[in-house]
Amino acid sequence: MERRVVITGLGVVAPNGIGLDDFRSALKEGRSGIQFDQQLADLQFSCQVSGTPPIDKENLQDYFTDLELRNFNSTGIMYGVLAGLDAWKDAGLEPSTDENPDWDSGTIFGAGTSGIEKFRESIYKIDALQTRRLGSTAVSQTMNSGISAYLGGKLGLGNQVTTNSSACTTGTESILMAFDRIKAGKAKRILAGSTSDSGPYIWAGFDAIKVCNYKSNDHPQKASRPMSASAAGFVPGSGAGALVIEDLESALARNAKIYCEILGGNLNSGGQRGGGSMTAPNSTAVQKCVKDAILESGIEAKDIDYISGHLTATAKDSTEIKNLAESLNRFGKDFPYINSLKSLTGHCLSAAASVECVAAVLQLSENFVAPNINCDDLHPEIQELISADCIPHQIVETPINIAAKVSFGFGDVNGCIIFKKYSN
Repeated sequence: MERRVVITGLGVVAPNGIGLDDFRSALKEGRSGIQFDQQLADLQFSCQVSGTPPIDKENLQDYFTDLELRNFNSTGIMYGVLAGLDAWKDAGLEPSTDENPDWDSGTIFGAGTSGIEKFRESIYKIDALQTRRLGSTAVSQTMNSGISAYLGGKLGLGNQVTTNSSACTTGTESILMAFDRIKAGKAKRILAGSTSDSGPYIWAGFDAIKVCNYKSNDHPQKASRPMSASAAGFVPGSGAGALVIEDLESALARNAKIYCEILGGNLNSGGQRGGGSMTAPNSTAVQKCVKDAILESGIEAKDIDYISGHLTATAKDSTEIKNLAESLNRFGKDFPYINSLKSLTGHCLSAAASVECVAAVLQLSENFVAPNINCDDLHPEIQELISADCIPHQIVETPINIAAKVSFGFGDVNGCIIFKKYSN
């Protein structure tokens, strides 16, 4: 028998908020976390602003042992552990303290890279003939599955423990993989999410191909402008989002709070055909992904109240809106509310989808739509498709029953999840 699947815990490390309370406030206030980045300026990047989570290093003692923190140099693992352990706690769960692991619980926690700073440090030592000084954690910090390995050990997880990677769709993919596993009865709960390293060695490639905004270095909080006519590229960011995905029966048995239900979703690829490429989406595949997600979820397109867009503040924003409008067959004022968290955080790359899913679930469960800032000058191609009223500039308090999260990534990969307010 297929299980119903719900979300019982949330954790987040974002440029505009560390922890659920701070992040929720930032969403409601429309508070940006984008700042001038002196390191990028010193390295002569064109884009000199970033969305870097403001981590208080003193708080790391609550998440890592002193031994782990010695020679620790992986921002992605750090963000992911903070978000993951916070989500587990938020769900009312405790780490396994038995000799045996928790066979019913696992993690699918994605990453684009792991420990890029640790790699850099290691390369310098190797080139200086100091290989023996790499330290005992060089491998665990730089292997791509480092984040799931750290979380699996800290929580004593005995079910599937793995790391997925699918560019900017990584977080959506991890949640849907967890959903499928729980729905099939192979686990009771999965800690799903994704993380991204921060810093110039992650962001340099994007700066080099000129997809980042270099026109707003003097106005950081105005730099990320999704759906705007004056959008000039994305702002690089980083962080982590984590969600405890759980079998409804298990959640009810332990009297857990339930944020929402996952009805279904879809993952596909445009195969880099039909207009799709390494960096551009195949519109036919995008529309098929959304339509198939709606079909699997057992709803109709008209039922969707809110969409958390991918919307990176590039030339592809209007294409995304066109694909969404056509896949839903909803235009003008009939289009759902939509926003892009990237206006507040920048583009968190492999962490983007999970951080945005946390934001989407909060908005759904608490009945508000967060402001999409920096979009007073709506792109004319978007204005031809949907009403400007669908894109709030201030918080909108409104009932939300069903929300959709869409994600698109390099490699022409697509994802769509359908969330619904929980009811018996």
